[in-house]
Amino acid sequence: MTPAIAAAAIEDFRETFAAIRAEVARAVIGHAQAIETILIAFFAGGHVLIEGVPGIGKTLIVRSLAEALNLSFNRIQFTVDLLPADITGTRIINEHPDGRRELGFVPGPIFAHLLLGDEINRATPKTQSALLEAMAEQQVTVAGSSYRLEAPFFVLATLNPIEMEGTYQLPEAQLDRFLFKVVLEYPSEAELVQILATTTVADPPAVRPVLPADRAAARVEELKRLVREVLVAPHVEHYVAALVRATTPAGARGEGEAESDVRRYVTYGASPRGAQALVLGAKVKALLDGRPHVTYDDVDAVAAAALGHRLVMSFAAAAAGVAPAAIVERALAAARRRRT
Repeated sequence: MTPAIAAAAIEDFRETFAAIRAEVARAVIGHAQAIETILIAFFAGGHVLIEGVPGIGKTLIVRSLAEALNLSFNRIQFTVDLLPADITGTRIINEHPDGRRELGFVPGPIFAHLLLGDEINRATPKTQSALLEAMAEQQVTVAGSSYRLEAPFFVLATLNPIEMEGTYQLPEAQLDRFLFKVVLEYPSEAELVQILATTTVADPPAVRPVLPADRAAARVEELKRLVREVLVAPHVEHYVAALVRATTPAGARGEGEAESDVRRYVTYGASPRGAQALVLGAKVKALLDGRPHVTYDDVDAVAAAALGHRLVMSFAAAAAGVAPAAIVERALAAARRRRT
């Protein structure tokens, strides 16, 4: 790819990203940083876990994103009685006019480009695990047969931090499947006023498609391939590795305060998937800044979303009120000292 072609491709990516973000913002008031982080994960090819109290726009964000991208969208409300077949689909007996009977597959709601798993922690672990194969392999297996999911496939799962009765904590292995975790903050007073002004009228703002319907999926895949072509220098790769190692008790070898806190408060640190999430998210950030290469700042910008949910905290952390975000900040401080 020549420099001129690369510059044109980067500018096209930036314009498309900005147009999608602007359309989502027409329907969603506030949450600008969260929307950008979700879009970064989407073009990086990962999935997102969203945490927030009810009624602050989680479903609206996902639906608006699907409308702006012109892609298919399904929503699953997770409940304790939901079964894996309710997500993936099932096989039923079809009877033909001539009397013949045969087993046919009826696809479940997981067969969509964008899937919202609402309150995923309300379903049993068996049902939660129905998403694992789809998120990792982009396919589902039913009765011994595998069915491919059409690309792009993007899962946004929500967690309700209140009403924890009757919920099932997500296993660490499933949390690790999410590229980023995003926390939606409660809207400010000014944002609440704007929400009232735009959602209680006869014609609320509508999201307009940015991508053409006949090429939307292919266009997204092109942009995702461009992300993969962004360059990462060896010194940045070493920085990512040092940052991820700094979140683990074994990797926090120094005698500084940051290293001591990691050893005291963290049971298990981020996995290699955390390092991959850092690099992929940083590649999107580089494109948004008009660059074909990743810098340290790109990595730092996505560290909180990429690493926080991957840390398994100790009982000492719970007793001291130390959150994963604080540990990520300490790990960043330790890793920055190793920059070249």
